[in-house]
Amino acid sequence: MTTSTPPLTPAVFHILLALSSGERHGYGIMKQVEADSQGNVSMGAGTLYGSLKRMLDAGLVKESDKRVDPEMDDERRIYYQITGVGAKALAAELERYKRIVTLAQEKKIFPKTYGV
Repeated sequence: MTTSTPPLTPAVFHILLALSSGERHGYGIMKQVEADSQGNVSMGAGTLYGSLKRMLDAGLVKESDKRVDPEMDDERRIYYQITGVGAKALAAELERYKRIVTLAQEKKIFPKTYGV
């Protein structure tokens, strides 16, 4: 699976990771990326929506038909969800990261406290 799936860009990786726990609109994705990265990644609107367009075209994400709470939400907001293809791409990327961490641990350049 990992050899046939090309590596993800950092933006695509963070967007897929944010969507892996549920559907989100653009601002929600940006806030989740910031939370997931503990404030180390701040994604701007241009990066987000440019990436989402390419991800839609590639089938990694799709627009959702439902809204979280239509009465409290702006009807113009578009919610996105990860697709099966997107989930496989995320899993392949995480497997690549896992192999890199394992290699770093074997070379004793990364602490084992993170567990693999």
